[in-house]
Amino acid sequence: MSIPNGLPRPRLGFGFLLILLVASTVLTAAAQEKPIAFVGGRILPIAGDPIEDGVLLVQGGKIQAVGPKASVTLPADAERRDVTGKVLMPGLIDTHSHIGIYGSGVNERSGPINPEMRALDGVDIRDPSLQRARAGGITTVNIMPGSGTLIGGQTIYLKLRQGRTIEDLTMQTRSNRIAGGLKMANGTNPQGDPPFPGTRGKAAALVRERYVAAQVYRDKIARAKGDADKLPPRDLGLESLGEVLSGDRVVHHHTHRADDIMTVLRLKQEFGFRLILQHVSEGYKVAAEIAAAGVPCSVIVIDSPGGKLEARDMDWKTAGVLERAGILVGFHTDDPVTDSRLFMRSAALAVRAGMTRTGALKALTQAGARMLDLEERTGTLAAGKDADFLILSGDPLSVYTHVEQTWVEGAKVFDRTDPKDAVIAEGGYGAGNPRAANLCCFGNHGGDQ
Repeated sequence: MSIPNGLPRPRLGFGFLLILLVASTVLTAAAQEKPIAFVGGRILPIAGDPIEDGVLLVQGGKIQAVGPKASVTLPADAERRDVTGKVLMPGLIDTHSHIGIYGSGVNERSGPINPEMRALDGVDIRDPSLQRARAGGITTVNIMPGSGTLIGGQTIYLKLRQGRTIEDLTMQTRSNRIAGGLKMANGTNPQGDPPFPGTRGKAAALVRERYVAAQVYRDKIARAKGDADKLPPRDLGLESLGEVLSGDRVVHHHTHRADDIMTVLRLKQEFGFRLILQHVSEGYKVAAEIAAAGVPCSVIVIDSPGGKLEARDMDWKTAGVLERAGILVGFHTDDPVTDSRLFMRSAALAVRAGMTRTGALKALTQAGARMLDLEERTGTLAAGKDADFLILSGDPLSVYTHVEQTWVEGAKVFDRTDPKDAVIAEGGYGAGNPRAANLCCFGNHGGDQ
């Protein structure tokens, strides 16, 4: 930390020195952690060609090296683990999920616009849905409020580490806030009786009105120049929208129909916010317009018809059409709409409908990392990145393949050979839920599909 000229330098008291000593001890311990080498498997780094008979070397929560066995020199003290016959790939990134939150309610229906609400304050990390996600190979997840309101609240990006509190799973942005976006929605889900909009036109008008208010709030703060007497009263909702306007917080927008997608693109153009389109059931109808706007799409792939009228034209071909249009494409579960344990199936179905294999594997990993501004840390297997990876029994797009192990930052968080984890991997919806009583049903399990 640099000290401006003319300011007194702080004294380093005993307490501060003790903190430095403890931090140094922790860092030293991490640096001395024994390296682990996973040797002999087929490695899918995503950012490069598959590596046969490869080596993945991890230490201190980071990838130290990845490559063919002949090109990687192992430290003398490395623990070797034979993964011959297995497939290794980056941990999966789910860009839209409700794990840990839907049991307590995903939709705040006290009003149509709730940008001040934080998923941070509603996620139960002890809910078994998080372990089901680990069983499905998901290592990073964007947990969101639901789509029952126009602005549902602040999403949260979690690394699915083991932890005691949600703070143990959170990540930080470059601006040192907890990482997450803003959930918005249009279409039929946020419609209702007043104060909710009854039409699509009114829905867009309410959103525009609130963003205009956020612009006014932002400008008042700028004019005040730090003078407390000139600052407007604090408004948590407008603060959140201000982060969207500045580009610090990206919008994750639930939308299905082609006309609703175009409405979102108009809002983006008017207010200049960064945008990820979520679901995009009819995205293939307006792929050229989405591409021209430079907007990534997170696609949901379901394996049976039904749901609701505005999603009736949903098609497996969507991801492939968007890919060919040059759009960044990712996948999501919208868990519980799609069970997190079946996430890789989304890629397989998209390939069946015309998406490239390379694009589908990127959509499970690297594309999601880019959408969540986490590409420097995760999404591919490369030296220097977080050691988030999977050990699979076979090809990731095969229906016969199992996730055998899931690792987050060099720590194993799921192991199918562990009886407790096997129950999570193979059991029904209530597997691993000690709070579920016999003959009892919990309400509000819906996602926002």
